[in-house]
Amino acid sequence: AASAPKPLPSSGPKSLREMPHPLATSSSEEMGPALTPSPDLLLPRSIADKDLSLPNGTPVDTSSPASSSSLLNRLQLDDDLDVETRDLFVTVDDPKKHVCTMETYITYRVTTKTTRAEFDLPEYSVRRRYQDFDWLRNKLEESQPTHLIPPLPEKFVVKGVVDRFSEEFVETRRKALDKFLKRITDHPVLSFNEHFNVFLTAKDLNAYKKQGMALLSKMGESVKYVTGGYKLRTRPLEFAAIGDYLDTFSLKLGTIDRIAQRIIKEQLEYLVELREYGPVYSTWGGLEVELSEPLEGVSACIGNCCTALEELSEDMTEDFLPVLREYILYAESMKNVLKKRDQVQAEYEAKLEAVALRKEDRPKV
Repeated sequence: AASAPKPLPSSGPKSLREMPHPLATSSSEEMGPALTPSPDLLLPRSIADKDLSLPNGTPVDTSSPASSSSLLNRLQLDDDLDVETRDLFVTVDDPKKHVCTMETYITYRVTTKTTRAEFDLPEYSVRRRYQDFDWLRNKLEESQPTHLIPPLPEKFVVKGVVDRFSEEFVETRRKALDKFLKRITDHPVLSFNEHFNVFLTAKDLNAYKKQGMALLSKMGESVKYVTGGYKLRTRPLEFAAIGDYLDTFSLKLGTIDRIAQRIIKEQLEYLVELREYGPVYSTWGGLEVELSEPLEGVSACIGNCCTALEELSEDMTEDFLPVLREYILYAESMKNVLKKRDQVQAEYEAKLEAVALRKEDRPKV
């Protein structure tokens, strides 16, 4: 009897299935009193029971998710929202290669059509390179620290393995950058960010980068100065649970990503061998008259296997791996949100401590 296949060794202390989801509803016995949400995180009944909606009229469901899968489905961004409710359209297309003395790079055309009053014109067309998209994302993180910023496609590629100027790579990046901007466009808060407006409209973005927003820059530096000398004492347990879950989630997805890439590599190597064997059987069939029919059948079977294996590899490369990488990047974005939240709490604790010291220094009457 064939023995049962052995499970893959765990790369972490617990599997995701064993870990309680930090945002899922649980009984008080499982979570214990220490994980009860803070009172300031609970909505009043009058607000919780009220039907909420986004500025574009989209209703918001405030009920708790029954499971982690339903939560992911709820957070999934829909790229096909009702066109009638939109007032901002952004597309990324027309990549062009620029060869300069010091560097070679790709720019993309960013076209904007809008009816919003915040824009001076109804349509804009500018060219942006990858580092401009990266600048935008950093500015969104700085100015909107409590919001989850959509991830960008990874910048660096391994030299000699992927040609970053090939048509295939440029088109893949263009699609990812287009999705990045569309997700910001559909966001009810991020789409109104001033940096996003400048990114879409400024002809010379480099001049704006140098000039910067003086007030916001000073405020950002002051926050860094205040929080830089203080360390967060304890993270609230509900946020600590989310952080632990994200660490395990990223670890498991990273393991799946490495295994998937290894599988694809072995599939492609096997595909090369199959393509060499197919013609061999066909040639053999031409030399052996009596075995011609079965040998041609073997050759045709190998050809079918090559086609199926090639389609499988393409599906994993084009459909599975990009989504997997995006989940990993989103987990990193969520970790950044937690870090920003820790900075705000550290600043708040520092202010409370300063107030307490001033009270102690007051002369007693």
